[in-house]
Amino acid sequence: MVKIGNLELGEFPLLLAPMEDVSDPPFRAVCKQNGADLMYTEFISSEGLIRDAAKSVQKLDIFEYERPIGIQIFGNEIESMREAAAIAAAAGPDILDINYGCPVHKVACKGAGAGILLDIDKMVSMTAEIVKAVNIPVTVKTRLGWSHDTIRIVEVAERLQDVGIQAISIHARTRQQMYKGEADWSYLNKVKENPRLHIPVFGNGDIDSPQKAAEYRRKYNVDGMMIGRASIGYPWIFDEIKHFFKTGEQLPAPDLSERIAVTKKHLDFSVKWKGEKLGILEMRRHYTNYFRGMPNFKTYRTRMVTKESYEEVAAILEEVKEVFADHQFS
Repeated sequence: MVKIGNLELGEFPLLLAPMEDVSDPPFRAVCKQNGADLMYTEFISSEGLIRDAAKSVQKLDIFEYERPIGIQIFGNEIESMREAAAIAAAAGPDILDINYGCPVHKVACKGAGAGILLDIDKMVSMTAEIVKAVNIPVTVKTRLGWSHDTIRIVEVAERLQDVGIQAISIHARTRQQMYKGEADWSYLNKVKENPRLHIPVFGNGDIDSPQKAAEYRRKYNVDGMMIGRASIGYPWIFDEIKHFFKTGEQLPAPDLSERIAVTKKHLDFSVKWKGEKLGILEMRRHYTNYFRGMPNFKTYRTRMVTKESYEEVAAILEEVKEVFADHQFS
């Protein structure tokens, strides 16, 4: 049984990665329905929380059906992160996660996210202060290092454990790689082989099929996996991986009716949570992924992303259901 603090997550938990502009409550709802064991919010700016910025505060919204749920924060100032941690904890999550992995320029080059990998001592000090500021388990998501020449992930994991984190998720790329090249999970094996390390280690990066998940579980000895990009438009991946672990067999791909049902659930929640205008606008990025592999879908997607009312988008989904009724996904 893998545990974070007193939270029991099962034998080999599958986590939904925190993804900016993706991992909001509507998306988390469909991932939870399809097998995600632990989910995190989008990352939230510590400065935004302290200033009570509306966009940052809205990201604190969590719902009972999501539990266990973690709130993730990021920032580059220790005092601000300590204050933000207390604000986030007051929202009632089960876990507080610290983002030490975001590679985008506007975050990392200000010393936040993966940028703090250039200053491991500060990373450890910041983590220690956050652990002291809250009374819920603290976890960390990070990368192997800033560059290949600066990889110190075995040391980093141990030092963060020693100041109180209760799990670590590692994206097996450096900041320099961004999302390019192949993730090198061999470093995760080295972290797990450290005899002083006793916290769970979750692997992240390139898990896009049940077969690869099974292979990496066997080869790299991690305690669970965090799945990000492969779940966008395909929340079924969590249940598919679990089924493959249990039976060695691939579940059939979701059919058109299932895809439309989940897309509509996602849309409904998006409109309910954000309001019709913003909810419809922010759903537009998801349609291509939900219907990937369907021939001649582009015309329908173009129509969906130009409509501004819920009724119009829902009507097009029904039309897709009729027109492509015989299409088989593989």
